[in-house]
Amino acid sequence: MSGLVLKLAPKERVLINGAVIENGDKRSRLSIVTPEANILRLRDAIHPDEATTPVRRVCYAAQLLLTGDSDPGSAQLPLLRRIEELSQVFTDPDSRASLAEATDALISHNHYRCLKALRALLPREDRLLAVRPK
Repeated sequence: MSGLVLKLAPKERVLINGAVIENGDKRSRLSIVTPEANILRLRDAIHPDEATTPVRRVCYAAQLLLTGDSDPGSAQLPLLRRIEELSQVFTDPDSRASLAEATDALISHNHYRCLKALRALLPREDRLLAVRPK
């Protein structure tokens, strides 16, 4: 069987196509066979108050598309512009690859893959922001 397999901890919550689902008292495993399902683990979700850095704001915008809280028609172009702005800062090959993947995913309306590619930049951003000039 192909598709996404979710392994959930006890009481873990996941958002699937707009519905919040909470696991029971034991670990479980769900197989998602619908290819276009919008899925977000709530433990991975960025809260609006946490969208305080450039990459986190772009991730949050992609997350809103994934959860259906933003209209893809009106949100796609601004998000593409913000990804382009990030490409002016993140110039290393790995970051460029993540940004290119996020762009391709967004253009093909694969919002989960877009968010996943953007989230790969979070550790780099954290390291950059932790560096303080002497």
